[in-house]
Amino acid sequence: MPTLFIRTIFIYLTVFAVIRIMGKRQLSDMQPFDLVVTILIADVASEPISDPAVPLSYGVIPILALFLMHKAAALLSLRSERMRRVICGEPLIVISNGVVLEGALRAADFTLDDLTEQLRAKDVFSFSQAKYCILETNGAISVVRSGNAPRKEEDSSPAVTVVSDGKLREKALRSVGMSREKLDLALSAFAFCGIGDCFFVCFESDGTLHVQLKERRGGQPERYFIKADLYEERKL
Repeated sequence: MPTLFIRTIFIYLTVFAVIRIMGKRQLSDMQPFDLVVTILIADVASEPISDPAVPLSYGVIPILALFLMHKAAALLSLRSERMRRVICGEPLIVISNGVVLEGALRAADFTLDDLTEQLRAKDVFSFSQAKYCILETNGAISVVRSGNAPRKEEDSSPAVTVVSDGKLREKALRSVGMSREKLDLALSAFAFCGIGDCFFVCFESDGTLHVQLKERRGGQPERYFIKADLYEERKL
């Protein structure tokens, strides 16, 4: 028992020293190679602690090897921009000038729901409130608000996505008090499209329909903002 206790303390101090030298990044700020090395160190360190038959060197040597690999990767990324792109990847613009880039989302394996969740974490409750949005290499997003985006929390309320990637969300549509027929007529009358042509349709807090059509090859996605008084006035 005393041997196991001493082994545990020794492995702990070794792991602590290695992680401390690696840097002070939080888990959410880690680059992919940081995260991989951290996970592997935790896995390797558990072996000599849980099994006294495993020599301490079987835990310490792999930990030191992983540490050296991490330092080598960090040094390469500092000295070579090309290697930095290979090791860390590149930031990806997913909203440009207010337009949600469908191709960029697919390249990042991001859904509209994923993007909506990330925007809410930045106190942005509608796609129309974001002028630019960049997906960073560590998975976080950076947002530049549009000029008309409210900054006070009490002025912000979340938009409701009623169409996502050409598919109607009937429950969301009912929650905003709109019928399928009214939505079809509004889209055909003001955006000249059907539900299947829409990348998304969001019901804004003021009743405006924010419509973005699916990307077409070689063209900029079309966007429409259909004011509530327009489609209500036509008694759709």
